[in-house]
Amino acid sequence: MEIKKEFYNYMHWYEEEVRHLESLPKEKSGYGRKVVFYGSSSIRLWNTLQEDFPFIQTVNLGFGGSTLAAGSWFFNRLVLPHSPGAVVLYSGDNDLGDGRHPEEVFLFFQTLHAKIRRYFGAIPFTFISIKPSIARWNLIEQIKYTNQLIRQELATSENNHYVDIFSPMLDGNSYPRRDLLTEDGLHLSEAGYQVWKDALLTYHSTIF
Repeated sequence: MEIKKEFYNYMHWYEEEVRHLESLPKEKSGYGRKVVFYGSSSIRLWNTLQEDFPFIQTVNLGFGGSTLAAGSWFFNRLVLPHSPGAVVLYSGDNDLGDGRHPEEVFLFFQTLHAKIRRYFGAIPFTFISIKPSIARWNLIEQIKYTNQLIRQELATSENNHYVDIFSPMLDGNSYPRRDLLTEDGLHLSEAGYQVWKDALLTYHSTIF
């Protein structure tokens, strides 16, 4: 009972931001496929999404500090009402930061991915790999392993896409490039978002 109460309290922490996202327009406007970008603050802070991908209709449903568990929990309230034609997900970073093991994070990913398939069928689904960062360098092996598990899972069925931003965010010494991160060593700088944009555009004909 205490575990259940603790879980509800944990999810309540996101409530204010989730309510704000719920107020976003649901109807399709403009042209191009409606694509939901879902996940943590790396999505929430991507303020140039529509400018970066003008040929689609972007919907930013990122919320700060969110985990894959939270993404699954709020899926019906946030993603489902938009009936997207494609979903791009970045999450898992905070799960590992909270001390979750890669296997746990993978199970949360499977739960969220199953919901997308259940409600939206075979729409294009893209997972942006968990990024390397200076602030979470102590978790680098867990990040690599989690990415590996998710990449292998997505390869087992069609219309799934794994976009690797891990490799291009490393320097010649296999350490996170400082210029791609803000001063906190965790969040993306403008140059960091350019790397993500370029990586997604490489696959634009299939994921959008």
